[in-house]
This record gives sequence, structure tokens and C-alpha cells, in this order.
Amino acid sequence: MKSRSSTLDARRAFRMRKKATHEHFVEIEDVSCQVIYSQFGLAIHQNDHQARRRFVEWAQKEIAVVPDFHKRILFSDEAHFKLNGYVNKQNCRIWSEANPQVYVETPLHPEKLTVWSALWAVGIIGPYFFKNDEGHIVTVNGDRYRAMITNFFIPELNNHDVQELWFQQNGATCHTARATIDL
Repeated sequence: MKSRSSTLDARRAFRMRKKATHEHFVEIEDVSCQVIYSQFGLAIHQNDHQARRRFVEWAQKEIAVVPDFHKRILFSDEAHFKLNGYVNKQNCRIWSEANPQVYVETPLHPEKLTVWSALWAVGIIGPYFFKNDEGHIVTVNGDRYRAMITNFFIPELNNHDVQELWFQQNGATCHTARATIDL
């Protein structure tokens, strides 16, 4: 294990070399540094553990009564796709011996398409593209989400022999609105 002073010396050498060469690319292995990426996650609160335990106990009871219970859960979500080809820089890495000095301009609010899909043991329902009657891309709101459920999702479910189903959604406002829950 390196001492604290040798680690600090390596950091100083890294900064000094970068300043001296006026380059953005530095051979990191020469100074024994590592690239570190942050990981983000939801904060876990004190009541979360109890809520998770209650859920597991409930799910175990359901599975005891209905052994194929897990096959009756339908997971759904939306995703946004940027139409200008933008790729999230957090998911894109370029390894090179020289810095390619790539600069990519992106608009402040690029046009995006929202796509909904659902996954369950039987297969996939979707994708559903949120567009208006003229075919133009629209954002998702409560009315459009309920229209998708009524005009697309339920008719798709009717193509399957479904007696009982648990429909999972996240906590987005259009999912939790009273009018949506009452469908």
C-alpha cells in the first residue's frame, strides 16, 4: 500500500505534467492514478428496510397461494431517446493514445421521443411512441398516458388470456394521478 505522501506526490506530478505540457491527455499509468467515476443511487431511509421486509413477506404469501404469482407481474416504464444522435457522455468512453480533441455541440433542448414498453413472463408489450394525431412527438402528461393505457395497453392485454395481473409503474405523476389509478 502506498503512503499518503507518495499518493500526494503522484497527484502533484499529474497536475504539474498537465500544466507543463498544456495537453489534456496524460498517461495516467506513469503517475499511478486511477480514473474514478461516481455512482449515484437513491438514498435509503430508516423506514425503507421495514417497508422492503413487509413487501417480501407479502410476496412470499402471494407465491404460497399462487405459485406462478411472479409470472403475473407486468413491469412498465418510459424512456427518452434524443433524435439528434446525442449519447449520454456518462455512458460513452473513448480509449486512445492521443486526445482526439472532439467537441460535440448539442442543442439546449434537443428533440426527443418518449417510448413506453412493458415486460412480463409472457413477453413484451410495446413499444408505444408518444405522438399526437398528426404524428408529431409530444411529451407525456396524464391525459396522454391514460389514452395510451386505454387505447393501446388494454387492447394489447386483451390479446392474451389474462385472469389476474399486477401492473407495476414508477412514481411518475401521470402514473399516480387519481384519474389514472381509477382506470
